[in-house]
Amino acid sequence: MPTLLIMAAGIGSRYGGLKQIDPVGPNNEIIIDYSIHDATRAGFDKAVFVIRKEMEKAFREEFIKRYESVIDCSLVFQEIDSCLDDFDAPPQRTKPWGTGHAVLVAADRINEPFAVINADDYYGARSFQILADFGLSPRDDGPGRYAMVGYLLRNTLSEHGYVSRGVCAHDRAMRLKNIVERTHVVKSGTGAYFLDEEENKNPLTGDEFVSMNLWGFEPTIFEHLEKRFRTFLAEHGNDPKAEFYIPTVVDALINEGSAVVDILPTDDVWFGVTYKEDRAVARDKINRLIADGIYPEKLNNGP
Repeated sequence: MPTLLIMAAGIGSRYGGLKQIDPVGPNNEIIIDYSIHDATRAGFDKAVFVIRKEMEKAFREEFIKRYESVIDCSLVFQEIDSCLDDFDAPPQRTKPWGTGHAVLVAADRINEPFAVINADDYYGARSFQILADFGLSPRDDGPGRYAMVGYLLRNTLSEHGYVSRGVCAHDRAMRLKNIVERTHVVKSGTGAYFLDEEENKNPLTGDEFVSMNLWGFEPTIFEHLEKRFRTFLAEHGNDPKAEFYIPTVVDALINEGSAVVDILPTDDVWFGVTYKEDRAVARDKINRLIADGIYPEKLNNGP
C-alpha cells in the first residue's frame, strides 16, 4: 500500500500555533482531516508528517491522537540543519529549505511508493484515488517513473486576489515536459491572466494543467533529491531566502532523462486559504460536498 507524506512544517508559523488552524467543516474539521479521510478510502495505510520539532507536542495532541485509529502515523522533523552534512547554514536563515527539502528529510522513513501533499490544501477525494490507482512500483534501474495529479487552472484560482501556479507543458501521452512558475495569476472570467516582468497581461484559458504539489514518487526520488540538494547548497546555500523546490528537481530530472512523469488529470476543485476571504469559500465548498454525499456530516477522524 502507498504511503502519504504530508508537508506540515509550515502550519505553525502560518497560523501562529496549531490550535488556531481554521475549521472548514461543520464540526470544526480542518482541511487535513478531509485529506486523511480521502487518502485512507483510496487505500493509503501509512502517513508520515513532516513538521518542525517545536510542533511535536502540540501536533501529537491535536492530530496524531485522532488519526492513529485510521492510519499508521509517524513524524519526521524538518529543521534548518536537517540533511546538511558538513554545510553550515547562514545565521540569517530563519526557516528550512523548501518542499524538496521536506521530502528529503523523510528518506529514512519511506521504502515504498508514496504521495506528497501540503497539509493545508484540499485536493479532492477523486484525486487521491486517481493517484492510488496509477500504481507506482519500486524499480532499481532505468529512469524513475513518477506522477503528478494535474488540476485545471480554473479549478484552483481565488476570487480574492492573485496566486502563483506551476503551469505544466505535456506531450500527447500526458507526460510532463516542464513546469513554468507563474507568480501573479489572476482569475478573469472563465480563464485567467498572468503578469510578466514588465507587468504585461498574458491570457490563460483556464484549461491549462497546473501542479498543486500532489505528487506520486517511488523511493528512487530520494537519491536524486540528495544529490541535487548538495548542488543547491553549493550554489545557493548562503542565500538566506533560497528554497529547494520539488518542481525544480522534477524539471531537471525530466530534462536529463532520469525521470518520466505522468500527468494524471483530475476534475476535482483544489482550494486553500490564501486570503481571509477564502475561508468562507472553503466552508461553503465543504458544505456542498457534504450535501452531494461526498463526505458525511461528521468525519470519523475529525476533532
